[in-house]
Amino acid sequence: MSLAVNTIIADDHPLFRSALRQAAATSVPEEHIKETSDIDGLFTLLAAHPEIELIFLDLTIPGANGLQALSQLRNHYPDILVIMVSANETPAIIKQAMSLGAAGYIPKSSSLDVISEAISHVLNGDTWLPPEVDLTDVVINDEQSEFARNLEKLTPQQYRVLAMIADGLLNKQIAFEMSIQETTIKQHVSAILRKLNVYNRTQAGILFNQLSQVGKIEDN
Repeated sequence: MSLAVNTIIADDHPLFRSALRQAAATSVPEEHIKETSDIDGLFTLLAAHPEIELIFLDLTIPGANGLQALSQLRNHYPDILVIMVSANETPAIIKQAMSLGAAGYIPKSSSLDVISEAISHVLNGDTWLPPEVDLTDVVINDEQSEFARNLEKLTPQQYRVLAMIADGLLNKQIAFEMSIQETTIKQHVSAILRKLNVYNRTQAGILFNQLSQVGKIEDN
């Protein structure tokens, strides 16, 4: 039975978008599925369609910067389910994605039946991983994991400030970019460091940028 779940497929490979659409159509009516090939397009669709409930996100879609796109989605749209899709099946990457709040992780090698099964599980409120993937003994950096979880505590404005800190901007430059007072930026930075449980802005920027390195293996 199809559910009227408003969905976006965000992937830059037309053939895989088509396969995902075909698999999703077993659970979601096709008229409720939208597509985009890059991150800018994804956030444009989200701004235009606040009713979106499910996103399929390619790990290496243009503009994603590794897992930064997932963390931004979880921060800005915490109620939207995000299923990662990728040719990269490295257990550590899968575990990092799940720790950031992904509802599932679908390898691009999966059959249509497996993809349909994954979608069904997620729409029923469960998380989904490939049956052959066991993350029990997979160890990822504890500091990075805690940082990833804490990102959801930031407001969208604080998240934007953090991204600019990671780009090396000073408070004065950030204030100019956001058209607000520098004192307000200082307040944001203090709140960011507290919520992320980090010592200084340098540490926050380094940990944030580490998310962009995840999945740099070519995803084709």
